[in-house]
Amino acid sequence: MKQHVLSPREVTEQREIESLAKNAQFSVNTKGRQAPIKPCPLRTCYQRDRDRIIHSKAFRRLINKTQVFLAPEGDHYRTRLTHTLEVSQISRTIARALRLNEDLAEAIALGHDLGHTPFGHIGESAIGEIFKILKARGYREVPDHFEHNEQSLRVIDVIEYNGKGLNLTWEVRDGILNHTGDTDPETFEGKIVKIADRIAYINHDIDDAVRAGILDIQEIPGRIIDLFGKHQGLRINNMVSDLVEYSKDKGIISMSPERMEAMHELRRFMFDRVYLGSAAKSENDKAKNVISSLFFLYLESPDLLPAEFQTSQANELPIKVCDYIAGMTDRYAIKTFEEYFVPKAWMV
Repeated sequence: MKQHVLSPREVTEQREIESLAKNAQFSVNTKGRQAPIKPCPLRTCYQRDRDRIIHSKAFRRLINKTQVFLAPEGDHYRTRLTHTLEVSQISRTIARALRLNEDLAEAIALGHDLGHTPFGHIGESAIGEIFKILKARGYREVPDHFEHNEQSLRVIDVIEYNGKGLNLTWEVRDGILNHTGDTDPETFEGKIVKIADRIAYINHDIDDAVRAGILDIQEIPGRIIDLFGKHQGLRINNMVSDLVEYSKDKGIISMSPERMEAMHELRRFMFDRVYLGSAAKSENDKAKNVISSLFFLYLESPDLLPAEFQTSQANELPIKVCDYIAGMTDRYAIKTFEEYFVPKAWMV
């Protein structure tokens, strides 16, 4: 009888079982996809999800979506894409150190912000306010709120691949949906991404704020500097090292209580000094106006929407408009706004 030769995927799956911790999410134990597909001979299910995300249109657009600074002129400010890559790197480091499934953590990290709007959280807030207005006008099918994590799930389930969705595994979808908010992901790998996201954005936003001249590193509370360090790389390394050391024998994903509270304090400091109270936010009203103007324009003139976002059912129109605008890059949103709302010089 001919002996079965393991495929590269099966070799990787076997290696996971032999080498990963007992609380890791093994590829062979996935809860599966919404639509079953034939296994890939080369890649595990989570490696396959990672590749589907990287090759998606939504992932490519992250390069021109705001992180904190709207349309910055400098070459070295973070975008939503560079943030995503930093979260992925931190997540993989933690997963590897704790012997968890690095491929799953990477896939969740790479997909966690696919639904983010142009202009960062200010765009997210603008669409949420529009939904409230539409609710008051009688649009019952419109959600009560807009959150980028929920839109990220909609991107991978409904919008990508010409409306067919990416058909990702349950574990990746769970991690993407719950990377922010009150509900934690079910897997340890998803929990890693949730805290890695915060570690990444707090530290790189400090770096960008210092570069922009709106924050002096000396303003950061001394206790934070003493615990984590003065420079970005040292802060990230100390946060990650503390998390790994504290989590490894406890069956949890967390930094030590003292350093977790210090990170929360640093986050509150960033909200006061950068996210809400700085020159970086001086263009917020203009960004909101771009989003709002385009949204109501498309509601009134749905024929202006690309064919894939048009619908014959009136109750679906606000959601289609939301999908289209949320998928825009900052530059495209501004360009489209100028096309429809900024007068052009008369050419003789």
